[in-house]
Amino acid sequence: MKEWTKTTLAKTVDHTLLKAIATPEQVKELCAEARKCGFASVCVNPVYVPLAARELAGCDVRVCTVIGFPLGANSPEIKAEEAKLAIKQGASEVDMVINVGAMKAGDHRAVEDDIRGVVKAAGGTTVKVIIETCYLSDDEKTAVCLLAKKAGADFVKTSTGFGTGGATPEDVKLMRKAVGSDMKIKAAGGIRSYHDAITMLEAGADRIGTSSGVSIVAELPE
Repeated sequence: MKEWTKTTLAKTVDHTLLKAIATPEQVKELCAEARKCGFASVCVNPVYVPLAARELAGCDVRVCTVIGFPLGANSPEIKAEEAKLAIKQGASEVDMVINVGAMKAGDHRAVEDDIRGVVKAAGGTTVKVIIETCYLSDDEKTAVCLLAKKAGADFVKTSTGFGTGGATPEDVKLMRKAVGSDMKIKAAGGIRSYHDAITMLEAGADRIGTSSGVSIVAELPE
């Protein structure tokens, strides 16, 4: 079992603020916390990408944003353009939501093309694919992970945090089995404590999406 410190655990955290009522001042506070703690990134809604990029200029914390969020029901063309604009404005990672309805209907071509469009638009920028596990069967979870892998994405991610459920260690293990060591996994949704975070990391996650990063890392020594 890996021995975690405040510094090493912080490097797995995407410090997240995606509420509809988030204000510019709250985004600035989020960025200040991320700088202080040394988180991997801040994850903000697209409208706040330019602000976050300014606040984090000159430090190692990346700016992550969400695409087609939270439903995934935008057209592929809109998702691709949204990703392009976000990256132009300073995003260095994008977390896109799949077309969940197409996945439930078994239209794998549409799902793969949707992901591939964002990957192409990202032009080498890190793409995480949110599969929204709470709505999928285990077979569907496995299938969409393989579609994301085939489409060239960098991560598969469990959840938006806006669905009927969030990350579970069982889903992380299933996703890891599906993608092997070729992709990374982000666990998000309902991760609020040190125990939650470590459970996901030990199950196979590489990154944690949470709004509780500050309190989580506070439980560890330097």
